Amino acid sequence: MIDTQRLADWMDEQGLPGKGEPLEARFLSGGTQNEIYEITRGDERCVIRIPPEAAPANRDDGIMREWRIIEALDGTDVPHTKAIAPCSDKSVLGRSFYLMGFVDGWSPMEFKKWKEPFVSDPEARRGLAFQLAEGIGLLSKVDWRAKGLHDLGRPDGFHDRQVDRWTTFFDRIKGRELDGMDVATDWLRTHKPLDFIPGLMHGDYQFANVMFKEGAPAQLAAIVDWEMGTVGDPKLDLAWMIQGWPEDTNAPEAETSSYVDMRGMPSRAEMVAHYAEVSGRQVDDLDYYLVLAKWKLAIVLEQGFQRAGDDIKLQSFGSIVPSLMRSAADLAESTEYNS
Repeated sequence: MIDTQRLADWMDEQGLPGKGEPLEARFLSGGTQNEIYEITRGDERCVIRIPPEAAPANRDDGIMREWRIIEALDGTDVPHTKAIAPCSDKSVLGRSFYLMGFVDGWSPMEFKKWKEPFVSDPEARRGLAFQLAEGIGLLSKVDWRAKGLHDLGRPDGFHDRQVDRWTTFFDRIKGRELDGMDVATDWLRTHKPLDFIPGLMHGDYQFANVMFKEGAPAQLAAIVDWEMGTVGDPKLDLAWMIQGWPEDTNAPEAETSSYVDMRGMPSRAEMVAHYAEVSGRQVDDLDYYLVLAKWKLAIVLEQGFQRAGDDIKLQSFGSIVPSLMRSAADLAESTEYNS
């Protein structure tokens, strides 16, 4: 639990609203990387995001990196949490942290399903998906240079580094062979996207990392959890979002193919078309990004599986990873994309 008195004193020093009011903190969520608390002072309400005491030291740098993105989103069309104040002084709460606005909305991860009216109204539910695609379409249009994010990532050579970076990572955590990895890796070494327009990207874009406003029609309230945010290739966010999208969203299996019920959702083609319309980017090279997304996600999840221990969720990656890597290889072998 955070030291509420020290936080209140710091907030008063910063001249933030609620000065002199008692401060209450309510735990919302968190794990090994970050903890999130709702902060209330009188009529004022905000959220603090802070690494837990045992988190690796580099999470403090990560927190300040997240802050830069959230602050840069102010004044853009991207739904986001309001940037309130950062603190890199570890003497305040022991770790770096930042305060952001409280989002009055709901997360699909909260319920592991949809919230009414999106359960009983299939047409309204489709809007949730289109809003999801719209979020990264708008994000891809942010003028990251004008927002001072020129040093956030290394866009030059972004695609040239992907294979070497992630194969090196895999070699460090390797505990087994993955069928199809050589095929997908070789394909990625010999193919490139048709174009590369650097932009701000989320890095883990999916329903789990957005919040929606209450009621219909569907409206994105905020994109959240910017731990993987960087300046890179926004179309990788698109592929990340749809790489596991059901082939047939009207099939019974669409109900259980994800952590949320995907029945009645737009098709993958409709999602891609909406992204292209909002972002203004061409998507003819989507298969390249899908191979890269599946391949990369398999490697990321493999790390979790190798460290699973008694964690049942991480143990479940044991069967997911080989399937995902095989899917990347199958697409590499079957696609007509040849740039």
